[in-house]
Amino acid sequence: MTATNMPSVAGRRVLAPLALAQFICSFAGSNMNVMINDISQDLDTTVQGVQVAITTFLLVMAALMIPGGKATDRFGRKRCFLAGLAIYGVGALLSAAAPGLGVLILGNSILEGVGTALLIPPVYILTTLLFHDLAARARAFGMIMAAGGVGAAAGPLIGGLITSGIGWRAAFVFQALVIGVILLLSRSIPDPLPPDPTRSFDVRGAVLSAAGLVLVVMGILAADNNLWLMAALIAAGVLVLLWFLHWVRTQERSGREPLLSTALFHDRASNLGLVTQNLQWLVLMGTSFTVATFLQVVRGYDAVQTGVIFTAATLGVLSSSLAAERLAKRRPQRTLIMAGFVLCVAGVGVLLALVAGSPSPWAFAPGLLMIGLGLGVMLTPSVNVVQSAFPEERQGEISGLSRSVSNLGSSFGTAIAGTILVSGLNDHAYATAMAVLAAAGLIGLVIAALLPRSAQTRA
Repeated sequence: MTATNMPSVAGRRVLAPLALAQFICSFAGSNMNVMINDISQDLDTTVQGVQVAITTFLLVMAALMIPGGKATDRFGRKRCFLAGLAIYGVGALLSAAAPGLGVLILGNSILEGVGTALLIPPVYILTTLLFHDLAARARAFGMIMAAGGVGAAAGPLIGGLITSGIGWRAAFVFQALVIGVILLLSRSIPDPLPPDPTRSFDVRGAVLSAAGLVLVVMGILAADNNLWLMAALIAAGVLVLLWFLHWVRTQERSGREPLLSTALFHDRASNLGLVTQNLQWLVLMGTSFTVATFLQVVRGYDAVQTGVIFTAATLGVLSSSLAAERLAKRRPQRTLIMAGFVLCVAGVGVLLALVAGSPSPWAFAPGLLMIGLGLGVMLTPSVNVVQSAFPEERQGEISGLSRSVSNLGSSFGTAIAGTILVSGLNDHAYATAMAVLAAAGLIGLVIAALLPRSAQTRA
């Protein structure tokens, strides 16, 4: 029995652990933004050191999401989901006990990143397989994307409250507790397709794709120290990614199954949707890191004050994401994605205009609210456009690719905007970083305008 035929209570039982898993992974990507001062002082490191930990977490997710999606075909979607939760939980507990930055990176950046790469693809694959008609799938993705958006936007608030009330280590204990709840709720999740142990796994492709992405992001992070090193790392990353594409074509010509099929890039609407996903998360995570760091390091606010200011973004994401089903019935996906980017760009403009003229922390609220509304409007349509362009047998691959592209956008946002900000840590650096994010939003708007007017999800 599929989720669309289940009673509403059973449907909610299936969705609850999936949405909660997306929430905690998105929360992990943003809650450390308000702990920058506390972590750097406690672990005797710098703002840049904490930035590296945050970016590495996002990068590990992006680099391993494609292999993680592919693994679901061989080992089963539910099995990968549970394994990812277990690895994530261990990483969270290790982070809570970290005596230094190195152990924090191992627990948070590596183990939590690996766990996320295993558990997130099944969330989107299972949702696509269990919910077939347009309204039901839009509702399901709306709940999941709302949970993800709220996790990312509310991460600073929840993290700030925990850090100020107990300590930054308690935020990782909180993550471990939520993982425990998800494991209990996951007993009700069915797996519509049996695993296929005979499916091959392209190890060389996985290594090449991960190495290429890591080198590119490391190059961006090196920009404020050594421009020659930055250029060398980015060039090396591009060469490795070209090697990966060559390897994929070689595998396909020889009749073997590569890590990522080139057929995934034959659908124009899906390709454009992937770019919009990348830019959406770039803007979200770039804004979160830039504003949170600016408030703490330049304006001198503590963790809870910084988190409270981000409530505006949380409310915006939540309210517009929960309207996903109603909006999907009334407006084409293309229109919603374009509207989202317009709101985000306008929000960045408001952030720059009002903050420059007012010392009040509440000057950040209108801009963050607009960015939150914009992201909530377009997150679900972008996922729908991509996931629904492919049949069931391709869901493992496209889910991994989709989540990898989104998390790569998060890495780019934190790395690019964060590197600009950390290089100066003043009003000018803040304005420059936000202007770069606005430019990314404008590019997203142009890409969204190229989507087919009839871009919808499969019924």
